[in-house]
Amino acid sequence: MTTMPPPMFSFLLSDDIALVPRTPSLAEAYHDLLAANHERIARWEPWAAAPPVLAETRAFIEASAQNWIAGTELPVVIAVRRDGQWQLVGSVGLRIDRYSRSGELGYWVDGAHEGRGLVSRAVAAVLDQAFGPLGLDRVSLHTDVANQRSRALARRLGFVEEGTLRQGLAFPAERRDAVAYSLLSAEWSRASG
Repeated sequence: MTTMPPPMFSFLLSDDIALVPRTPSLAEAYHDLLAANHERIARWEPWAAAPPVLAETRAFIEASAQNWIAGTELPVVIAVRRDGQWQLVGSVGLRIDRYSRSGELGYWVDGAHEGRGLVSRAVAAVLDQAFGPLGLDRVSLHTDVANQRSRALARRLGFVEEGTLRQGLAFPAERRDAVAYSLLSAEWSRASG
């Protein structure tokens, strides 16, 4: 786990779990966690094919922070409190298209924290924001057809499978099929209400 600087702002999911804006102050902690999980993430995500480079991680986080200010992204990290310190354990991002009132969701978590419900809780909180204050009508997510954990998360949160995007994921050595899911505002109201 990667210790992070104390957050200026956080959205508590419980006394020991929080969502924290993914800002440049977290670049080193984020990079360390990404590097520690590189092989796991690269299995499912084309963007993770090459080992992470700190300068590129910083640039990514700075761009996310600018997108947050512009209202086109909701970038957060998942943090857990252990022994009085917050530790970064994962990430959730929502890319926002204001014109279509829609968003696209992405997430990953440290391997040691899989299966604990952290991503489900974090994504649910982001969906509350998406369909509440952000006023979105639709949120989608795409995942490798073989990524059963991600597919189960989508179903658990009420996403509807829309179909397969043939060779929708471009890895360096191959293309793979992706499955597309979506969730509508009215469906989330029923699922979370």
